[in-house]
Amino acid sequence: MKGNYQIQRATEDDIVPVTQLLKEVAAWLKFKEVNQWGFLLAGGEDEEIRQAILDGATYAVRLDGELIATFTLYETQSGWDQHIWGSEDHEDVLYLHRLAVRPAYMGKGIGQELLEWIEVNLDKTIRLDCVSNHPKLRTFYTENGFEEVGINDGHCKMQK
Repeated sequence: MKGNYQIQRATEDDIVPVTQLLKEVAAWLKFKEVNQWGFLLAGGEDEEIRQAILDGATYAVRLDGELIATFTLYETQSGWDQHIWGSEDHEDVLYLHRLAVRPAYMGKGIGQELLEWIEVNLDKTIRLDCVSNHPKLRTFYTENGFEEVGINDGHCKMQK
């Protein structure tokens, strides 16, 4: 990676900082009038975030000790994944959720570098969904090699 980031599985000590980072990004999106992740601000996924960290599915990305980004990779489908993708049982697929970069670090290529790290280090098909009415986010993923393979319930299904 170009940046000098430390990417490690999040630990129990990261539950509050990761949750706060995700809510910071959700507040930034709301300020930018992007209708995404509003449920995070209301605590709508606090328990899921906590459990993903305890299950070892969430990663913390640090620069000089500061948490600057996070992402979650599920090896099995969550209920949401089943809703969007249909019930699947693939050993070679990871489901990417909550890729978030602290607003102060946005626009520096960190998201792209994290996607590259996932691809190089985990060597599996990556699936994700994103809201279909967010063209900038859809473009970000397609410019990073993801293919749009359908839309379900207002969400684009993308994979690489």
